[in-house]
Amino acid sequence: MCDIRYFRMARHHFISAKEALKCFSWDELFINDTAYKLQQCVEFTLKAFLECKGVTVPETHQLNKLIRMSKDNGSACIITEWLEKNAIQITEWESQTRYNFDYYLELQQIQEAISEIDKFLSVNGLTDIRDPEITKDIEEKLLSIIPKNYAPTDNFELNVYYHIFKKRLSQKKVAE
Repeated sequence: MCDIRYFRMARHHFISAKEALKCFSWDELFINDTAYKLQQCVEFTLKAFLECKGVTVPETHQLNKLIRMSKDNGSACIITEWLEKNAIQITEWESQTRYNFDYYLELQQIQEAISEIDKFLSVNGLTDIRDPEITKDIEEKLLSIIPKNYAPTDNFELNVYYHIFKKRLSQKKVAE
């Protein structure tokens, strides 16, 4: 069973990135810090879905590698076109924004990244708003395959588990 806390950490990085940018969009250091948090958000999301698939996740920040691993291992993570196209650039944000004091990003670039990463998180269920696809029937089936000690405690966890087990639930539906 995978650790739901990785998904929470990904969401935490995203929320803190958004909030920091709201308060300090004029400050280059905060813009860079926001970029770092966005990279961490994507990295944690990809790694969390891989772990849920039982894949041993390497110690890497390379988003392209994690995306390739996700595809090769049948991860439930939906990779958006924007993310796939910008993975190399976002990977740079992990080190460049922290160690290169001459590396600066444009505010507009970060605002676009926030918007696109928000879409990536939403399509993968990392949201507090209950996924409308989760009917009472689906929730019951989902709870029947999750060990009791991992039962979701809120909509965020329910959404994440749903996206992890969506394929299995649809196969269960066909078998019935």
